[in-house]
Amino acid sequence: MNRMRHRKMAHFHIGGASIFAIISAAMAHSIHLSDHFTYKKILRFTIYPILMMLITSIYWIVDGFFISNFVGSSAFAGVNLIFPVVMIVACVGFMFGSGGAALVSKKLGEGDSDGANKTFSLITYVTLGTGLTLSLIFFFLVRPIAMGFASINQVETSEAMIDSAEVYGRIMVGGVFLYIMQGYFHSFFSVNEKSSLGFLFTLISGLTNMLLDYLLIGVFKAGVVGAACASLSGMFISAVGPFLYFRFGKNNLIKLGKPRWNLNEITQSIANGSSEFVSNVSGSIVTIVFNVQLLKYIGEVGVSAYGIIGYVCFVFFAIFIGYSIGIAPVIGYNYGAKNPVELTNVLRKSFVIISVSGVAMTLLSAGLADPITRIFSAGVGELHTLGVRAMRIFSICYLMAGFSMFGSSFFTALNNGLISALISFCRTLVFQLGSVFVLPLIVGVDGIWFSIIVAEFLSMVMTIIFISARRRKYGYRFIRW
Repeated sequence: MNRMRHRKMAHFHIGGASIFAIISAAMAHSIHLSDHFTYKKILRFTIYPILMMLITSIYWIVDGFFISNFVGSSAFAGVNLIFPVVMIVACVGFMFGSGGAALVSKKLGEGDSDGANKTFSLITYVTLGTGLTLSLIFFFLVRPIAMGFASINQVETSEAMIDSAEVYGRIMVGGVFLYIMQGYFHSFFSVNEKSSLGFLFTLISGLTNMLLDYLLIGVFKAGVVGAACASLSGMFISAVGPFLYFRFGKNNLIKLGKPRWNLNEITQSIANGSSEFVSNVSGSIVTIVFNVQLLKYIGEVGVSAYGIIGYVCFVFFAIFIGYSIGIAPVIGYNYGAKNPVELTNVLRKSFVIISVSGVAMTLLSAGLADPITRIFSAGVGELHTLGVRAMRIFSICYLMAGFSMFGSSFFTALNNGLISALISFCRTLVFQLGSVFVLPLIVGVDGIWFSIIVAEFLSMVMTIIFISARRRKYGYRFIRW
């Protein structure tokens, strides 16, 4: 035993290669992309990506809790006002991650392991370079953007709110390349058949963020500066850790190494992941428009109420997004392997899982609206009343939201970026923007909350039509005839 222990200790060399190998071996599971997937296997395979997204969403919930309770409502509103800008920049990581994972998993399905590794390496380095460039550019654009928000509805917008937005935005955008790489690697842990290890990195990252939130905001009273620093510290772990793992880890299905320059693969990855880019960018634009409408109809309390709903959405939508990320490599692999029978199996089971999850989310959101709102309202009566009503109306959207999220990811995995992007584009920029402008004119303030329900219903119908229409091209059977 001693000799064995000494041999293992001898492997702890520069780069931590053997550390990653031991962790990976301990957490590995027996499910492979080429398996036949039962409900149990699907849930086992996707549970870690779901948990990864849930923990990532907790970053913002914990930040929001400490800011609203220890800093104030103006700071809370300011953070929610500028946060969409951070998300717009960060969505580059999700774009390269989902698009690249679809291409890499397809190559694995075709049996081209060397090509998969070279493609993975190329896209990783391109993503990192893009992230660093965007961090630098947008750092200098935060103030003009914050001032632009200040010019909207000046009567309702306080100076404290704008100051908080600017400070928080500068710090977060300055380190947003970490957020980009964190989102990028999420997709590849499932491709590597070791999503449990991705969950481990994300868990450590989330715990770090929560601890630092408590210390920096609760104890040392660092305000929004502390919130931003806590988030970036957590992201550092879940960005740098996976990079080192894929570079030095042993027994990986895919590995970071010397890339092979291929402009076509870069553009194909961007095209494949364009839906995720469109979804995140347009979703952030929709959030900005929602905030503008809320400032117009209600004031700062409306922005704060929407922020509370946003945190609940982060959690529930994270489940749908995590599931879509987790199952996408299975779809891409079977597409590359030309296995329409398994594509049919995964598609049908996914619709059942999403349906059941949507019902559960709606019941939970409506039932827990009062205690959840109370946590973030910090005793403000008007905010609590508005938040409860808004959340109960908003909860209906969870019945339908998962279908379009899965549908967009489904076509990304099939390397059909056009349809995937069209679903995402219509869901947000067409249906949500159209509804949020029109419905308040008809039913008043409640129209802002109802607009998301209308948009998700139309998106669900559109998704089902596309999946049914393309069944012959990809060989799957969507409906039992």
